Amino acid sequence: MGRQPLDSGGSRREDGDGAADRASTAEPRPRERAAPASVGMPAPADGESAGAGGSGSPDDSGAGAGGGPQRRGGLSRRDFLRSSAVAGAMGPMAPALLGTAAALEQPAVRREAGVELLGPGPVAMRFTINGRQHEARLEPRVTLLDALRDRFELTGAKRVCDRGTCGACTVLLGGKAVYACSVLAIEAQGRPIATVEGLGTAEKMHPLQAAFVDNDALQCGFCTPGFVMAAKALLDANPDPTLADVHRGLSGNFCRCGTYAGLRQAVLSQAASRRRTAGGSHG
Repeated sequence: MGRQPLDSGGSRREDGDGAADRASTAEPRPRERAAPASVGMPAPADGESAGAGGSGSPDDSGAGAGGGPQRRGGLSRRDFLRSSAVAGAMGPMAPALLGTAAALEQPAVRREAGVELLGPGPVAMRFTINGRQHEARLEPRVTLLDALRDRFELTGAKRVCDRGTCGACTVLLGGKAVYACSVLAIEAQGRPIATVEGLGTAEKMHPLQAAFVDNDALQCGFCTPGFVMAAKALLDANPDPTLADVHRGLSGNFCRCGTYAGLRQAVLSQAASRRRTAGGSHG
C-alpha cells in the first residue's frame, strides 16, 4: 500500500474513498439542545423548533442579532391577539360606525323653499313606457326625447326642430299628446308614457297605423310616428271627430312632404271604422 501524499501543512491527505469510509463509520454527534425559553416568553409551538446550535429564527418576542426585536414576515401571534382584542372591543360599535360612514358618503338633501333640489349629477328615475317599467340614472336636464332614444332605444319619436314646433317627437304622456323634446325626463315620472313602438309591429299593425297606409298618409315617413300618436290622442279624446276637429287635433304637427289630405282622411276613416265596430257589437 503506497504512501499517502502530504499536504502543505505536513499532514497526510486522504483520498476520496478513505474519507467516505471514515465518515460512514464515525459516530453521529449528539444534537445540541435548544436554549430554554426566557422567563415570561412563550415556548416555541409545535413545528417551530430551533435550528442546530439554537440558531433558529427568533420569534418577534425574541432578540435579533443586534439586540432589538426581530420580526418574521406575515402576521405574528402577538399581532393576531392584539387585533382580536381590538375587534372584540369595537364589535358593539361597528354598526354605528358603518352607518356613520355610509351617511357621510350620501350627499346631503338640498332644499329651497321647501322643494328638494336634484342634480346636477345623475339621479335615479323610474318610468312606465308602453306598459313596461324602466329605470335609469339621468341628469335632471335630460329631456324625455333623449331618454327614449339614447337610453331606452325607442327611436320612433324623431328629433327634428328640437324646440317644440314640428311635432315629430310627439308621444303620449298620461294619455295626452306632448312634445318629448320639451318635457324633462324627470317630470315624466309617475305617468304612463306611450310611443309608436307600443301600438303595433310591422307584422301586426294597429288599426290606426293600417289606416295611414291605406290612405297614403305618408311619403318620407319621418314625421309619421308623431302624426300617428297625435291622431291616437285625438281619437281617444273624441271618437267621432269632424273634419274641423281633425284639422285642430293635428295642427301641432308639420308634414314637409305635404300629405295633409291623406293624413286627415286616415283619421276620419279610422273614426268611421270604430263606429261600425261599436255598432256591430251593440247589434
